[in-house]
Amino acid sequence: MATPDDSSIIDTPFDSALSERYLVYALSTITARSLPDVRDGLKPVHRRLLWAMRLLRLDPAGAYKKSARVVGDVIGKYHPHGDASVYDAMVRLAQGFALRYPLVDGQGNFGNIDGDNAAAYRYTEARLTAVATRLMAGLDEGTVEFRPTYNGEEEEPEVFPGLFPNLLANGASGIAVGMATSIPPHNVGELVEAAAHLIDNPHAEERALMDFVSGPDFPTGGVLVDSAESIAHAYATGRGSFRLRARISVEKEKGGGWHLLVSEMPYGVPKSKLIEQIAALIGDRKLPILADVRDESDEQVRVVLEPRARTVDPDLLLESLYKLTDLEIRFPLNLNVLDANRTPGVMSLRQALTAWLAFQIEVLVRRSTVRIGKIDDRLELLDGFLVAFLNLDRVIEIIRTEDEPKAVMIAEFQLTDRQAEAILNMRLRSLRRLEEMEIGKERAALAKEREELAKLIESPARQRTRLKRDLAALKEQFGDERRTLVAEAAAGPKEIDWTAMIEKEPITVILSQRGWIRAMKGHVALDDAETLKFREGDGLFRIFHAQTTDKLLLMAADGRGYTLAGDKLPGGRGFGEPVRLSIDLPGEVEIVDLLPLRGGMRMLVASSDGRGFVTNADAVQAETRKGKQVVNLKAGAKLALVRPVPAEADSVVVIGENRKMLLFPLTELPEMGRGQGVTLQRYRDGGLADAAAIRAADGLSWSMGGETRRTRTEADLTPWRAARGAAGRLAPLGFPRSNRFGG
Repeated sequence: MATPDDSSIIDTPFDSALSERYLVYALSTITARSLPDVRDGLKPVHRRLLWAMRLLRLDPAGAYKKSARVVGDVIGKYHPHGDASVYDAMVRLAQGFALRYPLVDGQGNFGNIDGDNAAAYRYTEARLTAVATRLMAGLDEGTVEFRPTYNGEEEEPEVFPGLFPNLLANGASGIAVGMATSIPPHNVGELVEAAAHLIDNPHAEERALMDFVSGPDFPTGGVLVDSAESIAHAYATGRGSFRLRARISVEKEKGGGWHLLVSEMPYGVPKSKLIEQIAALIGDRKLPILADVRDESDEQVRVVLEPRARTVDPDLLLESLYKLTDLEIRFPLNLNVLDANRTPGVMSLRQALTAWLAFQIEVLVRRSTVRIGKIDDRLELLDGFLVAFLNLDRVIEIIRTEDEPKAVMIAEFQLTDRQAEAILNMRLRSLRRLEEMEIGKERAALAKEREELAKLIESPARQRTRLKRDLAALKEQFGDERRTLVAEAAAGPKEIDWTAMIEKEPITVILSQRGWIRAMKGHVALDDAETLKFREGDGLFRIFHAQTTDKLLLMAADGRGYTLAGDKLPGGRGFGEPVRLSIDLPGEVEIVDLLPLRGGMRMLVASSDGRGFVTNADAVQAETRKGKQVVNLKAGAKLALVRPVPAEADSVVVIGENRKMLLFPLTELPEMGRGQGVTLQRYRDGGLADAAAIRAADGLSWSMGGETRRTRTEADLTPWRAARGAAGRLAPLGFPRSNRFGG
């Protein structure tokens, strides 16, 4: 058996081998896939798509060709990736609602603002737009470097040289490894004015550009509601976000009614998705002041929102919609691009425009240099032709009589090899007198052009002047009106009273011993609780009347409080649902109590070790499923109770498991939002059994039990009065054996 060849095996630590390979992958993703180039604003896939279309001669004035042909050329010659990703990139270049200035002119179904996908590439056709041809202008003039394709059979440009600020005009987005980019589209006219200002004032401050670029200009319009300071800060740092709203107007109707009309969508929000969002709000009754949503769009967006009644405040409805739907979005700005050296970095608006202008100056100089070289070549030939015309008879004689006419002409007239070769290749018809005059005119024109180009190359001032003139022509050709309105609004949606959005209806809340919760419509008689049905082995734990607008407080044995919304409780049919589906309550933690929260409500909370304090409804409300820690417990203790504090209460009555009772003033308890509290009663054995806040003058009443349901009242509580923290004395004769004040 042959010995295996292990010469190619490299012995290296696994972590270093993995990190090196991952770094190579990361750099490849960053530089060759995800980040655009600051010079032409394109990623490699977009550049290769346009290059392939140019070679297929898909000019704006030419015929369309199947998208499949383009995709095939791209993945076969330039971009060895999947056809789906390449076609998706091509589709985006053709979508007028995705790009401010589309680079591909598509024919067929290329998707729509509703969010529908484009047809397969075998059905659609495409060609270049005028913007794309402008972006590629100069590729044949030696302005940029070319590199071999992945298989070395052909060449492709490293970057497009055309005078069009594509990076900022059309924007870009992408996710690389460890970094991402998000650049919104802008108005070309504004970008050209800002660039011209930078040409005249290279050291202009960032905020000076805000006089020209007022903000992003999205193809779908909308309203930009950020402040000028916020926009300027985002552009100065290259990071931030823009708050964009749909364009909505209040349309009056006959009879005093009105409706909202959405005429422009926020950028990147599919219309169908937005309508589904709004319909879900109506269906779930989360926005009861909104009655209906209708899509009446044709070529123009037209979404009608009907209020529940004409008395609804339009501003309140708008603010609610902004808060709950994608009628308002945040578009991120992360101007992370590759610079001229292919190094990724976040640039400010000024830095991005400056880098683009520097590249355009470089293109201008390279084009002029290449053009001078071509002029010199032509002038060399024209000088040779003029020598031939001045000595035409002798030239003809040399050609007719000499065996090696080229060498003789070179020696006799001091011609170069190229000049002599060109003279020998002249046709007889070119020997006319008229041709001699044309050559003279051409030489004079070329000499003048060369002189101007030489001055241009040597003078940075001339270069800036030429670039400004070209920018003015660019604005004349592609400049258009701004689509996105800039109108500063409040820093964020106003605080909304969400309870006003809920229809107030009476409910009866039922919580079982095993934690199953439900809400029956209406206020059913609490005395009929015995008729309620529960799962086998389960029973009633709490039942009380509430409203759908109420918030409910669920207190757990670990001292955490959870807030439930009355309108979100499961219906009264069946057994309800486990309350733990709505909150993150661990399965091993017991439920202590459930009660409705009222405005200004105060509560007495106490732990099993006899410590407690008074808290209020605002302090215990939780905003998340995880709840809120209300009572800090010592080791071994648990939350024993939570009791409402009546407004007329002036005392606290406490009873321990040892049946000793204590009464002390309510003012001796602190009111806290969170904590352990203070000692209510001292115990030698056992712990707290119950506590309540009462009005001492009313005495203490309790149920005697039995069928008669008689109650007994201890009017004089003086024997049990003592300071907070005392041991107390035995409860009155006949007090329930359960040690509960409620019976």
